[in-house]
Order: sequence, then structure tokens, then C-alpha cells
Amino acid sequence: MSLKNELENAIKGAMKSGDEVRKVTLRMAMSAVKLAEVETRTELDDSAIIALLQKEVKSRREAIADAERAGRQDLKDASEAEIAVLEEFLPKGLSTEELTALVIEAIAEAGANSPAEMGNVMKVIMPKIQGRAEGGQVSKLVSQLLQKK
Repeated sequence: MSLKNELENAIKGAMKSGDEVRKVTLRMAMSAVKLAEVETRTELDDSAIIALLQKEVKSRREAIADAERAGRQDLKDASEAEIAVLEEFLPKGLSTEELTALVIEAIAEAGANSPAEMGNVMKVIMPKIQGRAEGGQVSKLVSQLLQKK
């Protein structure tokens, strides 16, 4: 079953169970998917939907930081609840050890020996970790490992 179908089924389930937070969050996510499909005039595959969901999670993390600065616990709690719903549809994240192993493998595959070749390593690693680690975290790790060479 495609991720889009899973989202649609989850919306129906949330409507039946009366879970308002889940229903609203999933509807917003589905709306983002449909908007992207209209803009690109193609049906999104699972990897594109995962990227959209990650973007939604990131925006909610930023909202949490803003709510903390403003002292708004209610907004922080709402964003955390939405993140929990969205993360159900994202692949499980990589542990630091798993990510490090993949980065070392990508460095060897790209034949990189200096930080100047970081772009080549990122081209190799990003498709392998799609949706399982944040780009900033990967970039930082690649940079650290290349500087040790």
C-alpha cells in the first residue's frame, strides 16, 4: 500500500475514532501532498511524500522553538502532538553508529580524501539515508570525518 493510501486510511480511522488532533494533522499533511501534486502535475511517490512529511515535522519543530520563546506551553504541546502523528508515517531514524557506518562507506565509495570533496560524498549518501536522518546532521558528520583524513 502506498504512503498516500495509508494517510487516507488513517484520516478515515481518525474520523471514526473522533481523534481530532490526528484528523486535523493528517488532513494538513494530505493537503500538502495534493498541493504538491497539483504544482508538479504528477502523482507523488512515497519518497516525495516522505520528504513533504519531514518538511511538516521541521516546521512544527520550529513552531515549538517559537512557542518556547513566547512562553506558550499550549502551542508547544499542540505542535508536539502533531509531530508524534506525522512521525508514525516516517521511516525510523538511523542511530549514530548506523549513520557513521553509512557515511564512512559513502566516503570510500566517492573516493573523497578532503573536505573539498564533501559535495561528492553528500551526493552518494543522501539517497541512501532518505528520510532516516536530517541533512544537517549528515553534513556535519561528513565534514568531521573528512577533516580527520
